[in-house]
Amino acid sequence: MKNKKLIVGIVAAGLAISLAGCSGGAGGRGGDSGSGSSGGDNSGALVGVAMPTKVSERWIKDGDAVKSALEDKGYKVDLEYADNKIPQQVQQVSNMITKGAKVLIVASIDGGSLSDQLDSAAKAGIKVISYDRLLTGSENVDYYVSFDNYKVGVDQATSLLTGLGLADADGAKIDGAAAKNIEVFAGSPDDNNATFFFNGAMETLKPYLEDGSLTIGSGQDQFTQAATLQWDPATAKARMQNLIASTYSGGTKLDGVLSPYDGISIGIISALEGAGYSDSALPIVTGQDAEAASVKSIIAGQQYSTIYKDTRQLADQSVVMADDILNGKTPETNDDKTYDNKAKVVPTYLFQPTIVTKDNYKEVLVDSGYYTEDDLK
Repeated sequence: MKNKKLIVGIVAAGLAISLAGCSGGAGGRGGDSGSGSSGGDNSGALVGVAMPTKVSERWIKDGDAVKSALEDKGYKVDLEYADNKIPQQVQQVSNMITKGAKVLIVASIDGGSLSDQLDSAAKAGIKVISYDRLLTGSENVDYYVSFDNYKVGVDQATSLLTGLGLADADGAKIDGAAAKNIEVFAGSPDDNNATFFFNGAMETLKPYLEDGSLTIGSGQDQFTQAATLQWDPATAKARMQNLIASTYSGGTKLDGVLSPYDGISIGIISALEGAGYSDSALPIVTGQDAEAASVKSIIAGQQYSTIYKDTRQLADQSVVMADDILNGKTPETNDDKTYDNKAKVVPTYLFQPTIVTKDNYKEVLVDSGYYTEDDLK
């Protein structure tokens, strides 16, 4: 009996020491296994990176840049693309959580579709960085990195007005300019950014619409009328074809089209060319993301402008944020008031966009190293 008591005592003491060791390790991670938020040893930690699609050139660039920069810092990376399919992205993020990711960097297809996964991430102590598209409806979004999306819309409208000769390059109204007819397109209703783009653009166009300098020929001036589900070029092309048939087939001239994204712009231009518009007679068409195909179109005199968002900045900042989290630091933000995701105001780091036209593409895109001259041939 004495021997049994002695053995039990030894086992109990060993267990206590073992548990104390485990407790000390968890304490080194803020008492939250997997959080990586208090400077524990997270070298070689797994970071999950969820991107929406490979259809758009910019998301491929974003994903590659984030993965490369994280790997340069010694982290493992699970990079997934969801083919613009919400259930696929839901499963991918769930798998990242199951695999033990310490941080998630998520560019969502539908900002409100990942609430269950965000809940699971929070319970596991996993921090979430919302990448360019704001994750909505959940308080479990820790940080957001993006561009000033309202300003993107302002810049799109300003470039449209400049191209139409209604405003100068600084956006100042030119008195006495001839009135113009335009149409407006918006992005996907499941992307929180789309409303920022549209609102920024429409607020900028509003004075011109009110004084008659601009007319939206179809009368379709609401976001719900102009929205393009999943930013799909084919959907935009079909809508432009319908607008041409319903509003411009009788000889009314279409002078400009507000487009929120380069892929949509390509769809619009395709519809216009199919309706008989030559390159020299194309309306002023805006865009966004400075995708190579659209920059080539701008150089060729088809698309008028795009909005350049140096996604290298987004990638770098998201990696800095993840690295800070994994080393127990609080990531830097520069806007903690604007981005309300319907559950909380998400601490945000914003970058500024740049208007690109044929006149400045070399300076902005080539001289910065974003593209080479060969990329744009």
